[in-house]
Amino acid sequence: MSDYNRASGGAGDYQSLLKADCEQCFGLCCVSLPFAVSADFAMDKDAGSPCGSLQEDFRCGIHAGLRDLGFRGCTVYDCFGAGQQVSQVTFKSRSWRQAPESAKLMFEVFPVMRQLHEMLWYLADALTREPARPIHAALQDMMGKTKRLTQLDADSINGIDVVSHRAEVNELLIKTSEFVRAEAARLTKSSSGRRKTYSRGMDLVGAKLKGADLRGANLRGAYLIAADLREADLRWADLIGADMRDADIRGADLTGSLFLVQGQVNSAKGDAGTKLPPSLSRPSHWASGAERR
Repeated sequence: MSDYNRASGGAGDYQSLLKADCEQCFGLCCVSLPFAVSADFAMDKDAGSPCGSLQEDFRCGIHAGLRDLGFRGCTVYDCFGAGQQVSQVTFKSRSWRQAPESAKLMFEVFPVMRQLHEMLWYLADALTREPARPIHAALQDMMGKTKRLTQLDADSINGIDVVSHRAEVNELLIKTSEFVRAEAARLTKSSSGRRKTYSRGMDLVGAKLKGADLRGANLRGAYLIAADLREADLRWADLIGADMRDADIRGADLTGSLFLVQGQVNSAKGDAGTKLPPSLSRPSHWASGAERR
């Protein structure tokens, strides 16, 4: 029986299986990925080179103080559970330290697996959307196809045409978004009046959108960096790929928003008044509701 079928609540519960479990991972994000000195990282690191803070047990030695020590980028990264999949399934619990000859392939497979797991997250989200029921069968088929790719051997995974597969998945996600946002428009028509329309990839850096009615907005790939979204209504808005770094979402309502992921939430500024989908966690570094201006 598949993990998807074992998730008793269906697609929504399946998303719980796509969350990082660092205890079951060989510190892959701390080794395989590169980073450079910036506002997000305090040092340079090459791909395939272990971070100096990675301990022998594959845990981070400075985890509790990452943001204070200049490693904010680590706190917003989300592997969607790819780390434990590669470590425990693809490489059958043998670490790159135990089998150095496998290290290069393991580090190459990890980013591919991460993309596949990200697609699974979006597909699981789409399957919870009642307005998209006409394409639920197609979404389930794509979920199964993507899941099977994650179960291949390491060499096969490394040879996957991820770009082509993502294009197939994205076609279904776009249709899902259209169904959901059309229903949102119908539900809010009588109370919304005339609202500004938004388009994918829109530049909204630093935009003043406090209290804005963004229900059902198309914010796919939008640049929301440092945007003021305090108390904005983002229900049913499509946020796939939106850059939300330092976006102020204190008091905002993101329940029901489409394709929102933990990394986006972690990179934004929220508080106790921010409403999130149940599949996502409230970051520990967020401010208290009392600090909202």
